[in-house]
Amino acid sequence: MSRIVAMRTHDVRFPTSVLLDGSDAMNPDPDYSAAYVRLVTDGGEEGHGFVFTIGRGNDVQVAAIRALEPHLRGLPLDDLGEAWRRLVHDSQLRWLGPEKGVMHMAIGAVLTALWDLRAKRAGLPLWRLLSTMEPEEIVDTVDFRYLTDALTRDEAMDLLRRPGRQDRIDQLMRTGYPAYTTTPGWLGYDDAKLDRLCREAVADGFTQIKLKVGGDLEDDRRRLAIARAAVGPDFKIAVDANQRWDVPQAIEWIAALGDPHLAWIEEPTSPDDVLGHQAIRRAISIPVATGEHMTGRVMAKQFLQAQALDVLQIDATRVAGVNENIAMLLLAAKFGVRVCPHAGGVGLCEAVQHLAMFDFVAVSGTREDRYIEYVDHLHEHFVAPVVVENGNYLAPAVPGAGTEMRPESIREYEK
Repeated sequence: MSRIVAMRTHDVRFPTSVLLDGSDAMNPDPDYSAAYVRLVTDGGEEGHGFVFTIGRGNDVQVAAIRALEPHLRGLPLDDLGEAWRRLVHDSQLRWLGPEKGVMHMAIGAVLTALWDLRAKRAGLPLWRLLSTMEPEEIVDTVDFRYLTDALTRDEAMDLLRRPGRQDRIDQLMRTGYPAYTTTPGWLGYDDAKLDRLCREAVADGFTQIKLKVGGDLEDDRRRLAIARAAVGPDFKIAVDANQRWDVPQAIEWIAALGDPHLAWIEEPTSPDDVLGHQAIRRAISIPVATGEHMTGRVMAKQFLQAQALDVLQIDATRVAGVNENIAMLLLAAKFGVRVCPHAGGVGLCEAVQHLAMFDFVAVSGTREDRYIEYVDHLHEHFVAPVVVENGNYLAPAVPGAGTEMRPESIREYEK
């Protein structure tokens, strides 16, 4: 059996703040960045993973990934449930969370690299590898500690026995997975750019866009009116406050936007405030979406139990990798809540598409009213960049998790 013989880390930062790409009410000047890791086996194979940050956070995140290097000795490459347990259950590192925050995200980068390696060995893209695994194999990757009051192993097995996997694989290969775009929506863009990008989104086949809100109410109302005029009365528009408001302020601001037909309001308050989201959801008629900053499966469980959201937005790098996102997809399916993953940033589109497609094939069995977020930034830096046509992600065919960055991009943008 092969083993890991080397870990390589890279601090990769892109100067997206120059054009205000990614700007929102809480993050006015992000530099999209990746705390990047390569795992090398004694056979010369490589697995690639990363954590997305918006700049200086890479200083901390790269150090956290390096702190895991001693665990790589003897880490099983064929049992990624056991790999999760060895990494997550180191008591001294777990103390820093527990099971959330910088160390947990670092573990996610390593686990993603291991899944990338496993998918490449199988000669399959990750979504297809996961979609062809037996239910027992999939649940063995999940840590059910703290979940069994909401989801048991047997319930997860029942969800994964849904018939028709091959039919859904065939559907994905033919038509892909629906996308929505946030490309027009950044707060730093002027009105002319907003109008132009909204019209381009319609022409490109998207059926939903998202706008950032929460900086200034009158600006929000004006920008929403510009977008509505550009896309038409029946086109879906979601809005994202990026955690900007207190609970009463959120309820008032959403009403003052004056559009009762919004697709959803995203992150209206602190991402940790389950009861705050519950109160907002009860007070408004617009669906509530959250999850990109959800720290793990236990928070997802509580939001679902409290009926505090309508849309769960998993993120490929916020939690401890593929394993924990599988747990969150299973929880959402148990509670009948739709999943619309967060993406954009550096490589998030490339990574999370595999999870959404696996969810469709093997977990939820549906794409109805579900989308993967798409932002047209930085895809050219990846070996297997996403392909979006007519508003749909095309199913990846390249083996791996989609997380491998081009060596020349690493060299050019490494700090």
